[in-house]
Amino acid sequence: MSVDVNTVYQRVLAITNKEQRGYITPQEFNYLANQAQLDIFEQYFYDYNQFNRLPGNHSEYSDMLAILDEKISLFEKTNQTVTSGTDLPADLYRLGSIVFNGAEAESISQKDYIYITQSKLATPTNDFPIYIKDNAGVKVYGSDLNGDIEQKTSAVTCNYISIPTEVSWAANSTTGLYDAANSIDFPLHESEETELVIKILALAGIILRDNSLYSIGSGEDVKNAQQEKS
Repeated sequence: MSVDVNTVYQRVLAITNKEQRGYITPQEFNYLANQAQLDIFEQYFYDYNQFNRLPGNHSEYSDMLAILDEKISLFEKTNQTVTSGTDLPADLYRLGSIVFNGAEAESISQKDYIYITQSKLATPTNDFPIYIKDNAGVKVYGSDLNGDIEQKTSAVTCNYISIPTEVSWAANSTTGLYDAANSIDFPLHESEETELVIKILALAGIILRDNSLYSIGSGEDVKNAQQEKS
């Protein structure tokens, strides 16, 4: 599933060119497209948190949590190597779980780690590992052959949500026409096509200094959000 980048670009151009509002260059479009995509993607998690507080409607095709799960699942990655047991993947957006040698590790704070190292009863084992996450990555701990705490530097994997790949509309260097081979589509769920156009139009209105265009985009965005949450 994905959204065709050329389809979105042509729809944006059709609306911005109407009544000579202005022209969005491919470079401008790519910038706006990636900003719009990131806005939509990040909103998934805020919406998920909101809808998770409400009871589902038990409808197979309209339960918002199920719909969000389907959209987010496109970015789920499992059993990914944690290099040297510490370096998380570069495209990580949200960490799910850390696994050492098939056993899921428990997340702890640096403060908890200090207490754990002072208690033999709380010492992690290879069957019940622990990990600490910071800006540098993760540190995973299990036990050595003597039963003492030991940092693990291999056999560490992770499950996570990746950040969307950047979108790019490319033109043929000779003809200037759309070059599908060198373009990158939106990795979002195909149902997001209209939302992408709306958000890009709102952003384009700022660049073109067209308040009416901004109002069209932002107004449709608000209306869609209200419909989803009503």
